[in-house]
Amino acid sequence: MMNSYNEPEVLKLLQNQTTRRQAFEQIVRAYSEQLYWQIRRLVLSHEDANDLLQNTFVKAWVNIAYFRAEAKLSTWLYRIAMNECLTFLNKQRAVNTVAIDAGEADVLQKLESDPYFSGDKAQLLLQKALLTLPEKQRMVFNLKYYQEMKYEEMSDIFGTSVGALKASYHHAVKKIEKFLSEEN
Repeated sequence: MMNSYNEPEVLKLLQNQTTRRQAFEQIVRAYSEQLYWQIRRLVLSHEDANDLLQNTFVKAWVNIAYFRAEAKLSTWLYRIAMNECLTFLNKQRAVNTVAIDAGEADVLQKLESDPYFSGDKAQLLLQKALLTLPEKQRMVFNLKYYQEMKYEEMSDIFGTSVGALKASYHHAVKKIEKFLSEEN
């Protein structure tokens, strides 16, 4: 996040109709990269991640008047992004009438052929392991592992208890460890 970003100041600018656009541009600059990577880890494709990031900011802009600042702005944006990802993944699954294994293979092939994917074999194996997790468990793992987000903040995003999130992360780690040990 940019050093010049000051959330209380941006929230004040959001309340004024004449400075709302300027404030929102600051929000987009401040959160675009971290939201992009969180979305990308879930949908794997650069193009899909860009589309979902854009959808996230469009929804945030349309609904910015409803943001009550009861939670952090980043929490609100993550919640929108996670909902966008779940909707996208559910639509993708509904369209994909092939077997689950074939669907996962298709996603992995898409990732391997993605010119924006620069990962090595270990990263590809981790992505393969993550694909075996249920979506919400994968989201919790990604937020904790990659973003180092606190469980309390995740609780605000998912509307789930801290204990449930800790259990979800623990189960995700165990499943990933099992998958990786079977692959070696």
